[in-house]
Formats: sequence, structure tokens, C-alpha cells
Amino acid sequence: MPTICWFRRDLRLADHPALVAAVEAARAADDEVVALYVLDPALWRSSGAPRLAYLAASLRALDETTGGRLVVRHGPAEQVVPALAREVGATSVHVSAATEPYGRRRDDAVEAALAAAVPDGPGVPLVRTGCPYAVAPGRLQTGQGGPYKVFTPFRTAWLDHGWRDPAPRPRDVPWATVRTDGLPDAPATDVQLPDAGERAARERWQDFLREDLAGYDVDRNRPDLDVTSWMSVHLKYGEIHPRTMLAELAQAGRGATGDLATSVATYRSELAWREFHADVLWHSPGAATESLRPVVPEDAWADGPDADRAFAAWTDGRTGYPLVDAGMRQLRAQGWVHNRVRMVVASFLVKDLHVRWQRGAAHFMAWLVDGDVPQNQLNWQWVAGTGRDAAPYFRVFNPVTQGRKFDPDGTYVRRWVPELRDVPGGAVHEPWKLPDGPPAGYPARIVDHAREREVALADHARRPG
Repeated sequence: MPTICWFRRDLRLADHPALVAAVEAARAADDEVVALYVLDPALWRSSGAPRLAYLAASLRALDETTGGRLVVRHGPAEQVVPALAREVGATSVHVSAATEPYGRRRDDAVEAALAAAVPDGPGVPLVRTGCPYAVAPGRLQTGQGGPYKVFTPFRTAWLDHGWRDPAPRPRDVPWATVRTDGLPDAPATDVQLPDAGERAARERWQDFLREDLAGYDVDRNRPDLDVTSWMSVHLKYGEIHPRTMLAELAQAGRGATGDLATSVATYRSELAWREFHADVLWHSPGAATESLRPVVPEDAWADGPDADRAFAAWTDGRTGYPLVDAGMRQLRAQGWVHNRVRMVVASFLVKDLHVRWQRGAAHFMAWLVDGDVPQNQLNWQWVAGTGRDAAPYFRVFNPVTQGRKFDPDGTYVRRWVPELRDVPGGAVHEPWKLPDGPPAGYPARIVDHAREREVALADHARRPG
């Protein structure tokens, strides 16, 4: 009478409440735990190669930590999970609760199928314990009983609510040996993937706490310094839980003053933004594809061949604006982009090229290793001005000003745009002003930022309502 621990966005053993529950139930019955991962071919086909390659590496790491006992089964979860439950005679299936729209629908379907898994029997319960967030989406409510639409009061409520201590890692888990379809092969990709798995996540987090946390508040907007934590990738796959990070942040900030205390609070606030976006998507699942509010008339969006050519220049990092181009080339090379630069490139697409945010969000999801629906979609809506507590539409990021402020010596640009490596200092941000114009091989500006900013503001003035 084993239990099943169904891994999804929680590819780790530490601070995993659903695993703890599965182990406790198995031990009470003097039986074993089946470690399951369901590889749904439909989801596999719809995901970008960088994410799939990283997922394959993370699953290999999880398989190693289970002593080679990870059971991978291919097929739709509503078919695979009940079939495995019948095969092994499982008494329960344990999961971390899904919070995004697709996951919630999938789990409801699996729960219904499990209820009918044993003919003339009581069915097999799907036991949800914990979730990928410190505070489960949907739990916090305003004084009027509705969802939070503004980040700052959400963060206050989030901090006041608090979270549990990290769950202990089970020792000597009695993993079951069950037939597996085998670990997936990683698709080919030229993206430079970071190390995957729970151990890699822990090492990266400890490195950040030790080396870069103290200066985080001051330096986090500087893409030239490479001092951000890169933890978004590990959080996406659940190789570490945010509750673990929050506990260790609190420990690092205990008694701290000055820059360290400020940086601890700032990093904690970034985690709160992640939870805010998950909460928004919980209450407004349509936000994954639809604007939460209109910002311009429909006829303001660019369509047709000219828009396609502009979009292609943006995706290829050939807009003629160096900071934008550096960010888009970093995306292709690393499957990751510095957060400040993500905002700049997104603003350029939406407000300089007048292309809908959904098109940019889809491109990001195709290339980002940390591509996560609530974070990607809601961050794009933030820049576009269409989301909850979003930047106002009239805030248009100037790629030159942003470059001079956050990449003052042009180090970041020269790293990713080799055509500009011989341009000294901050002049790299305006190559069209060089005496001989842009260096050979680097394109002229596809648009004039000042003019397109005025177009965007004029369109916004015509917005519906």
C-alpha cells in the first residue's frame, strides 16, 4: 500500500511538505513512496527548447537524489496518475497544490479520475499539501474581502500574514522501485544553461548571500555588474522553495543595519512581487493572455508586414538601440535577461514599435529558461501598463537614458554586441552620434525613440473610456 509523491514544480527533497506527507503516510503503512514525474507530450511540444533542456537536467538531478528511483511516465496526467495508482495499489497521491490556471484544471481532472480509479472502491485521494509560494495565492484578501490590486498593500498583508518554517527534509525515504519510461532526452539548444538541480540551487543561493546580498539594493539594476541572484530559474522548477530563501534572508538580516538591512528588505520585496503576480493570476486567470485594462485603442497596435519586420529586428537584437539589442542577444545566448533590461526591451517593443505585449511575452516564453506564466505575463503587463498596479502607460523607458544610467561604461552592451566593442565608454549607447556613424555591421535605428514616444502618448490619450 504505497503512496505516490507526484513531482511537478517542486523538483527537490528539502522543504517539500507534500513529500513529507507522502513519506509519513507510507511509513504508517510500513510501505514505500513512488516518486513520480508525468511528462505530458502536449506540454513538452509546446515548451521552448531552453526550458526543456533545463527540465531534463533537473530531472536527472532529482533521479540521482532518489537513488535512481524517479518514475517518469509519458502521457496526460489524468490518464497516467490513476493508471499508476491502480498498478501499485497506492493509497494516496500527494502533490504541492497547483496555482496557475492550467495546473488547477489538470489537478481537478486528475482528482476526478482518481476518485474512480478503483472500481467499486473508495477511490484514491489527491492530497494537496503546500504550494510553490510562501503564501498561497488567493489566501490574502483586502478588508472588503476582495483581491489586492495594488502591490504595496499586498506586500504589507503578505508580511503580516507570514509563512511557516521550512519543512524538514525526510531522511531515509523508502523509495519504491517501479517501471519507468525513462528520463527525457534534452533537446538541442545553443543556450548556455546554468547548473540544474537542488544542490545547484542551494549553492547558487549561498553564493549570493555570501557575496552579493549586501550590495543588492544599490547594484541590482546594473546589468554590467552581474550581481543579481539568478534564483528565478531555480524557483521556476521548485529546486528551492521561497520559504527557505525567506528564512535564510531573515537569518542574514538579523541585527543588520545600513546597506545589508536595506538589501534584505529589497530582496524580500522582490519575492513579494513574485507572489503578487501569482495572486493576480489566481483571481484573474485570463491575464495570461488578455490585458487586464485597455491602454490604447485597438487601431494603435501595429500589424502587417512592417510590424513583422520590426518585431524580427527586435527579436534578433538589431534595432539600432544598443541596450535593447544587448538584452535580446543575451536572451538568445543565456535564456535569461537582467530584470532592468527586461523592462527596457519590453517597453521598446510595446511603446516604440507599438506591438502588443502578448507577442513579446510569447517570444520570451520560447527562450527563457525561467519562463513562468504568472511572472512572465504579469511583468509584461506591468511594463505595458495593462496589469494590476502596473507602470502607467505614459512611462516610456528611454533606452539611451537607461543605458547611460545602469551601464555607464557600456560594459554590458559591449559584451553582447560585438560590433560595438571598439566604441569607448558611454558613447556606445548612441552609436548614431559617432563621427562616422554606427560601426560596420551594426544597424541604424529602426525608429526614432522621441517620435515614437509621442505617438504612444497620443494613442494613450485616445484610449477607451
